[in-house]
Amino acid sequence: MSGLLIAAPASGSGKTTVTLGLARAFADAGLDLVSGKAGPDYIDPAFHAAASGRPCFNYDPWAMRPDLIRANAALQAGEGSFLLVEAMMGLFDGAMDGTGTPADLAAMLDLPVVLVVDCSRMSQSVAALVHGYRGYRSDIHVAGVILNKVGSDRHEAMLRGALEAGGVEIFGVLGRDAALALPERHLGLVQAGEHTALEGFIAHAAAVVRRSCDLQRLAAVAETRRAPPAAPAVSRLPPLGAHIAVARDRAFAFSYEHLLAGWRAAGAALSFFSPLADEAPDAGADAVYLPGGYPELHAGALANAAQFRLGMQAAARRGARVYGECGGYMVLGEGIVAADGTGHAMLGLLPLVTSFAERRRHLGYRRVTPLAGSGFAGPMTAHEFHYSTVLHEGDADRLFAVTDAVGENLGQAGLRRDTISGSYMHLIDLAPVAA
Repeated sequence: MSGLLIAAPASGSGKTTVTLGLARAFADAGLDLVSGKAGPDYIDPAFHAAASGRPCFNYDPWAMRPDLIRANAALQAGEGSFLLVEAMMGLFDGAMDGTGTPADLAAMLDLPVVLVVDCSRMSQSVAALVHGYRGYRSDIHVAGVILNKVGSDRHEAMLRGALEAGGVEIFGVLGRDAALALPERHLGLVQAGEHTALEGFIAHAAAVVRRSCDLQRLAAVAETRRAPPAAPAVSRLPPLGAHIAVARDRAFAFSYEHLLAGWRAAGAALSFFSPLADEAPDAGADAVYLPGGYPELHAGALANAAQFRLGMQAAARRGARVYGECGGYMVLGEGIVAADGTGHAMLGLLPLVTSFAERRRHLGYRRVTPLAGSGFAGPMTAHEFHYSTVLHEGDADRLFAVTDAVGENLGQAGLRRDTISGSYMHLIDLAPVAA
């Protein structure tokens, strides 16, 4: 399996747009391509899937054990022969403890790195920046650069002169293009499913990349990837049940593909339903999973989804195991207060009221240890990212004991009543055993 990591010195450099353009351009050229996203990102993988036509896996070098990362790459290798991975943040940016960087992932999977550099505010200084990134770690290979937001032919000539004098390979030069900007929201990009002109955007990005980048040379560099050691059979987060009904629509879009694939590999059957379309979970399911998303943007529709509500109540009565994660956790509660102060009744399966009227950011990697009766085997790694606040928590058992990436105790989190549970934690992997 050949492969590349598309990285950048910092967020906002254009690596997502470049990755989407490359994915579509390579796929259109007949390459057997699958894609990945470094880190815990919930949103970009849907854009990748739209560009490549195949599911995108997360590769998280902080939250995932190395064997799981290699196993997921091997799993994707069964679907394609070219792995295109987009980094998160800057190439050497990681968790609070300094680990889990895209560079760590490049080393783990032996992925040549292509650095996307925003050149809009620099000229010859680009050489110092790129040389610094190339020499910072000896265990990764920064193969070259794609220059982005270049202002003119004269600007390009200055950049090329500085870089080529130092032996830096330039794979492409992209000019400034307002049509290559994606709308954003507080958790990042607006979801792929809400982007009404997404296909046109991806087609344009692919056309720009084909015109501006040397695809043959990039494919040749990807071929230099050595196969990493084969991963042994790896344990994964166990499925919630034998038949799991998974909510999936614009309100519940943040489910990890590697997690669903692991459940399938363990023998679980998955079915999908849309609460926004007022669909109930499959009546034969012994488990229901409500992933994260943006329920606050659809709180009115969810409050009026009678069949969804009745189906969830029926699942609770028959003892199905129900887990809500972040946005799904809020929907399991009694109500959500929207940003304008309007209250909306939710499922009422947990004694919880949350609000967006006074936003406060909660962000970071987490280690979670299941508490007695939770139904989870642990400890596990997770990620938390939300702006909602808790207005009320009633009488219920707590679900997890939580620490952050540097081991600071964050107390207990989540709620459980009988077989119904939820938390703000996006579960990712079993935590590695301490040495």
